[in-house]
Amino acid sequence: MRILFAGTPEIALPALESLSQEGYVAAVLTSPDAPRGRGRSLHPSPVKALALDMNLPVFTPRHLGREAREVISETGADLLAVVAYGKIFGPRFLGLFPAGGINLHPSLLPRHRGPAPLPFTILEGDSQWGLSIQKIALEMDAGDILLQKSFPLRGTESAGELAVLAAEEGAKAMLETVRTIEEGTDNPLPQNHRDATYSRLLIKDDGLIDWSQPAFRIDRMIRAFNPWPGAYTSFQKQTLTIWEASPVEENSRLHAGTVALVDRKRGILVQTGEGLLAVKSLQLQGKKRLPWQSFVNGIRGIEGSILGGTNEKLHD
Repeated sequence: MRILFAGTPEIALPALESLSQEGYVAAVLTSPDAPRGRGRSLHPSPVKALALDMNLPVFTPRHLGREAREVISETGADLLAVVAYGKIFGPRFLGLFPAGGINLHPSLLPRHRGPAPLPFTILEGDSQWGLSIQKIALEMDAGDILLQKSFPLRGTESAGELAVLAAEEGAKAMLETVRTIEEGTDNPLPQNHRDATYSRLLIKDDGLIDWSQPAFRIDRMIRAFNPWPGAYTSFQKQTLTIWEASPVEENSRLHAGTVALVDRKRGILVQTGEGLLAVKSLQLQGKKRLPWQSFVNGIRGIEGSILGGTNEKLHD
């Protein structure tokens, strides 16, 4: 079984490494080099960098048109294996692979189809998260399920933490699935499309905190948008990003967004629309991320101050 592995970000690295070590990967498909940093110099994707280190052939076409198809067909790959590649595959491209294509999706499909399943798993307050290996279909994330694994959630995880777990567990799931396809023992199961829910691409504005929301919803938002786009508010006319917090089932008589108390054990307590939010890690615009104790030591009179209170955009 020869595989064309398609992926771009860091979440795809364990799967690429695992499949390559087993001798399955014939070549790698990834996004073109992209500008990064202040100098905007071109840098390879994490997948390209790892593939080059492993001496694997790498393709970085901007479009999957006829020219790209001709080059990739020469690899002789039987199967397309995808982990967060970032582009949609058309029927002509999928037709290059006799065994078809498989895709790792970090959700319990048909729940949270789309590009941001992990943040939406947290936002929706799911009690578990999971991985699905699906056959690639022309409709997004609608293919038959080849393997699915579920894991319990404590209700404290961030999207970044889940991404690390998804990368590790996803690599195992991809290797297991490839072996069943190679052995002819795979058993595709159709999804129940009536149960489908959808995630969407996140934008920076999603991170703006509405303090009139209940504390438990703001807590979910903080965890779902960590590491990106970050959950943020305004403080002293600057952007304040909150990285870690927890809901408290208490209320003050203050308006939502008001810092009610600095509690030595629980952190900076902010009144929300329902309950208090105990802020534990935060970052003022242009400064380093700090634990709440260090932040408070550098700010005078924080109690009684109001966070937010403006609809203006706080970022470029």
